[in-house]
Amino acid sequence: MQNLIRQRAIEHDDWTLVKEASGPEILHVTQDRNLIVPIKFWNMYKFEIENYLGNITIWLDSDEFLDEIKEELSTFSLIALNFPVFSDGRPYSTARELRQGRKFTGEIRAVGDVLRDQIFYMYQCGFDSFLLRHDQDPVSCINALDDFKANYQSTVLEKDPLFRRR
Repeated sequence: MQNLIRQRAIEHDDWTLVKEASGPEILHVTQDRNLIVPIKFWNMYKFEIENYLGNITIWLDSDEFLDEIKEELSTFSLIALNFPVFSDGRPYSTARELRQGRKFTGEIRAVGDVLRDQIFYMYQCGFDSFLLRHDQDPVSCINALDDFKANYQSTVLEKDPLFRRR
């Protein structure tokens, strides 16, 4: 079972991440659970989703763009961004765009290949929850949020780069 870190604590995950869904039958099988579905599923089955009893939100893969949901962005309380592999950093930019460009105030969750080494940087870009890869120690990952005391560059949390803070 994967561990969820939210607000510097290990929490029970109230959401079910649907990695792949072939059709709307998943909505009948899961009944009233809270689901995080792929954006393609969301776009294809909006009518069926309207009648679903649980909460539904979306996840974006690293090669998908926020423009696909710009009309519905404010209706989501959570958006998950997938890291398909450790070396794919595109979700960092998407998280920052959500926070700074689109003024998204909901939860941004990192899913996929989420490792301890990334946690500090993800947090600086606007992620506030992390669904850890199964082999990651959650306590160590929480401690990673304090690995560094300062950033050279500006972040979502600190708008001025270090040279302007002197």
